[in-house]
Amino acid sequence: MSKNKEIILLNVSGVDKPGLTAALTDILSHYNVNILDIGQAVIHDDLGLGILFEVPASNESSPILKDLLFKSYELGLNIKFTPITEDKYNEWVGHQGKERFIITLLSRRIAASQLSDVTKVISKQGLNIDYITRLSGRVLLTDHYENDKSVVEFSVRGTPEDVESMKKEFMTISKDSGVDIAFQADNIFRRNRRLVCFDMDSTLIQTEVIDELAIKAGVGDEVIAITEAAMRGEIDFNESFIQRVALLKGLDESVMKEIAENLPITEGAERLFKTLRKYGYKTAILSGGFNYFGNYLKSKLDIDYVFANELEIENGILTGKHKGEIVDGNKKAELLKLLAFKEDIHLDQVIAVGDGSNDLPMLQLAGLGIAFHAKPKVKASAKNHISTIGLDAILYLLGFRDREINI
Repeated sequence: MSKNKEIILLNVSGVDKPGLTAALTDILSHYNVNILDIGQAVIHDDLGLGILFEVPASNESSPILKDLLFKSYELGLNIKFTPITEDKYNEWVGHQGKERFIITLLSRRIAASQLSDVTKVISKQGLNIDYITRLSGRVLLTDHYENDKSVVEFSVRGTPEDVESMKKEFMTISKDSGVDIAFQADNIFRRNRRLVCFDMDSTLIQTEVIDELAIKAGVGDEVIAITEAAMRGEIDFNESFIQRVALLKGLDESVMKEIAENLPITEGAERLFKTLRKYGYKTAILSGGFNYFGNYLKSKLDIDYVFANELEIENGILTGKHKGEIVDGNKKAELLKLLAFKEDIHLDQVIAVGDGSNDLPMLQLAGLGIAFHAKPKVKASAKNHISTIGLDAILYLLGFRDREINI
């Protein structure tokens, strides 16, 4: 009669210091045990280590456990053994292959109430949390945290009961508590994004350039009203574009240089682009604004591609007309496809970022679409949104930790 397999879960806790894992696994190695699973986490110098192992048929568990107990006492650790039945182990193995998702919480500070609300939704959807990781750096204890970032990533397993219902609940939590919640499938594409396409106005920069030009031309109120209506999706973008450009007739070209040199770059943009460049990502501006300003940003932030509209200028004066095809929402999506083809990558490897309704086609086409500090309609329609921190939040959605990010 064959001996039943002995499977034991070892849980260790205590103050972390170098050599603990080495000492315990050295004992296990003497008995030739098979490691079936292992996980370790350290929070504020407090160690949590779990090892699931199988005792070889040629050995008994008693001397193994005895040696582990002695070593843990010597090291000042708390130790616990849990026998696992073969049936229970096989059931656990059978969970392999289930869908996996990444849920990311982003805010200036994360409160317990926010974690509670999110984890309740996860539980209600029948998902199991495999691990929780802090991606952001350690925060100081201060009341002033305007530039702080707190980012926590959950890896969850299972199939949601109702994805749309879950996303609506996440949106409600986000609105009520001021935390961004991103939800992504944890697949090969998520770990291999290669191209990031950005809207320009109110995304890469904290202004609408056409409004700045209009103010200089003395028609600010008229143009701003048209811009806001277009971004809300209340009027056709192309028609609004023609109306606004016509109002700029007679403006001196020198004004464009002055505005370009004073563009308010969005928080986190420089950190984001330095990191993307370091790790080999391609970047693009796909803008319904003007290529004069896009090319300025291209030089400043080292961006690979710029596609935007061109103003007609004669004798140094704006004519109130544009050249070529208008870059509207559909054109942005078309350009995104062309860039993906040029770079020989799948659309699921593309990230698109924007704030206006004319960005929705590319946000919905990309593998990861992000509504950035967006209008309510856009935020509700996009796959994910960022509203609490800067553009470098995109790095956390790619799985970067602060220690891996260029400052």
